[in-house]
Amino acid sequence: MQMRFFQRAAIGALLLAPGLVAAQDMLQGVDLSQPAYSQAELTRADVEAAVKAGKADFSGKSLNGLDLSGLDLSGVNFRAARLNKARLAGATLDKAILDQAWLMQADLTGASLKGAQAFAAQMQKLRGDGADFSGARVAGDLTGASLRKARFNGANLSADMKNQSMGLMRAVLRSAALEGAQFVGANLMSADLRFAHAAEANFTDANLMNADAAGADFSGATFKGAMVKDLDLDSAQIDAAAETVLSSAQHLDRARRQ
Repeated sequence: MQMRFFQRAAIGALLLAPGLVAAQDMLQGVDLSQPAYSQAELTRADVEAAVKAGKADFSGKSLNGLDLSGLDLSGVNFRAARLNKARLAGATLDKAILDQAWLMQADLTGASLKGAQAFAAQMQKLRGDGADFSGARVAGDLTGASLRKARFNGANLSADMKNQSMGLMRAVLRSAALEGAQFVGANLMSADLRFAHAAEANFTDANLMNADAAGADFSGATFKGAMVKDLDLDSAQIDAAAETVLSSAQHLDRARRQ
């Protein structure tokens, strides 16, 4: 009975929310206090048993608040699962499927998500300091997330121009803490970096074309070899020494200098 409630509540929220039309605005009309988004229908022991048995498919499951820290969840299917406030610190989620998953305020500190898929994921205020997203596909909402010294090397955080019926899907890092984060060779084309705190971040060889970084802090950031055509730097903080490499960005004249 309880499991049916979880399933009905989740399906109802998806049908009512504009996520099917604009996947990064799924919070509108969703009651996050309902059990499907605030409770868990499984225990850590259940998860461990499923992984051990090779039957680890948690798509659509409610795993909110579970302590799954340190587990090897490589390649596991979490599509549309709810993991709000779950603890996944130090967990291995390499090549895991997190499309349309809910990870709001989840703890992924030091976790490995190399090659993972996180399309249309809701990850607002996620804690992922030191996490490794290298080679991952991240087109979700990370507004307010803490990602200090996280690694996105070779990751794809760009806008998906093929699914416009779902709205503009891209990585949203608005107001995220990105100090010291690594984006070497990452694709951030059309990503949302407004008001991001990216001091000392490394964007070497990254694609930042058409990204919106208005109001962002790039103090001490590295842009060697980066593609920055039409990167919006309106009111962004930059180093005067970086002006040459940022010469093709938009609103460079409005950027604040160190």
